[in-house]
Amino acid sequence: MALLIALFYFFYFALIGVHIIFVPKILSMVGYEPSAIGTVFAAAPLVRFAIPFLFLKGFRLSQKTFFTALGIMALGAIGFYPALEHFWPLLGVNILFGIGIALILPYIEVIALEQIGKERYGKIRLFGSIGFIAVALVLVNYLTSPHIGIGFLIAMALLTLFFGALIGLKEGNIPTNECKASDEGCRFSIRDHIPLWIGFFLMQVSFGPFYNFFTIYTTDHGISLEMSVWLWSFGVIAEILMFYFQGKLLMRNLHALLWLTAFITALRWMLVALFPNSLGVLFASQSLHAFSFALFHTAAISVLFSLYQTRRLSQQFFFGISYGLGGFVGALGAGIIYQYAPTYLFIGGAITALGAGIAFRGGFNH
Repeated sequence: MALLIALFYFFYFALIGVHIIFVPKILSMVGYEPSAIGTVFAAAPLVRFAIPFLFLKGFRLSQKTFFTALGIMALGAIGFYPALEHFWPLLGVNILFGIGIALILPYIEVIALEQIGKERYGKIRLFGSIGFIAVALVLVNYLTSPHIGIGFLIAMALLTLFFGALIGLKEGNIPTNECKASDEGCRFSIRDHIPLWIGFFLMQVSFGPFYNFFTIYTTDHGISLEMSVWLWSFGVIAEILMFYFQGKLLMRNLHALLWLTAFITALRWMLVALFPNSLGVLFASQSLHAFSFALFHTAAISVLFSLYQTRRLSQQFFFGISYGLGGFVGALGAGIIYQYAPTYLFIGGAITALGAGIAFRGGFNH
């Protein structure tokens, strides 16, 4: 199972790499304005936010639902090709893509934590980072037209579908410790840990400028597309190293790790805002991705894994509230700021990450 999960992570995050690094640039090449790009990228996260609430009404992330989500994700990716130059169809297929993505990863994350454990999780999850960096380094050499980039997106989606389906088939025969919200004495409530959830939301809002506009931002400040990809890649290398060595850190206070990584993220965005033309500073800021993504992500899902018995549901809400609602607000806000006040793009991200750190710190003290 560990090998299958590693291969799934590789292709899933290669898919995410194409979507995050290149699709905004592709849309810019086609002629979309920053506000339109922000709107397209805000739609799918909004869907990710809405979907977890279905689970409170009795909807279950079953094996059948997982397979359906894999198919929806693949159809959404394929739909990018004919819809690329038409805003409303493009918005629609990105929403479809977002629905699939919203259901797939939480299902796999719970399997990974149950079968591998949080101490070894990073050594499997790093294959996702390798996939992310590999596709970036390959695609940058072939992105001579927008449709080539979309072709890569479709290929990665189909490979993700294949390995996800294999895991789904095998997981159906493995006993799970999952507690269902419908079971007596088993409940899920965000209100029990409000500062924690506020922190998750704000942390992802702060990533809006980075995930949606970093490539555009750096190239607009004179950095070549090839060097921008190397900046992305350097951040992922730092992420891989953290995933590999983070096991001992995760034996410590997980709540403290959350607020520490949020404050480090605020520093990271401020460096990008103040020194957009300095390659040295940009590479230094990217090294902090080890903390602001890798260590933060594993600490967050591990905290939820220990706090809630309804593990798949808690992971669904983590992705929904952070990558969903937070991603929606971050993408939409970043698009508006970059169109009308571009110098404040990453300053806004830094302030938001600082707010996340304060929320985590307050919840920790509470």
